Amino acid sequence: MVQVRVAGVAVDAAGDHVILLKPLDALPGAGRVLPIWIGAQEATSILIAIEGAQAPRPLAHDLMRAIVTATDAAVERVEVTRIESGTFFAEVTLSLAAGTVALDARPSDAVALAARSGAPIFVADDVIDEAGIADITGEDEDPEENVEEFRRFLDDVDPDDFRG
Repeated sequence: MVQVRVAGVAVDAAGDHVILLKPLDALPGAGRVLPIWIGAQEATSILIAIEGAQAPRPLAHDLMRAIVTATDAAVERVEVTRIESGTFFAEVTLSLAAGTVALDARPSDAVALAARSGAPIFVADDVIDEAGIADITGEDEDPEENVEEFRRFLDDVDPDDFRG
């Protein structure tokens, strides 16, 4: 497992939202990032959480966090565990008084919950190997040039390219 962070949320040429997960220990502009296509609502929820903003009304992921907190549980970690036929799978591990429990989740929901709870995010090595792409986020370079390069990538990429 590799610990990652949310490197960004983008929109591809078809108008679909993509979340980019990047290993914590990767140097800017080096290594690989993992693109995962997600829904528009989940993308908005993740952006609100990572920017520390507040929605006017609680979103579904705010409710999830409130339920976890109200039951004296804690989000211990989230993991993107595997990819099958182009579909990513994740787990949310909760710490409870009786022990820990791992729950099946969509990666977008798991990441949104982790962003709200401060829980670490991990990706299985074989998922990064199979679906990761060269890091073109270029966090240490000219942002305008990097945005253009990333837009070109999104214009040319097809989600089916990542299907097994």
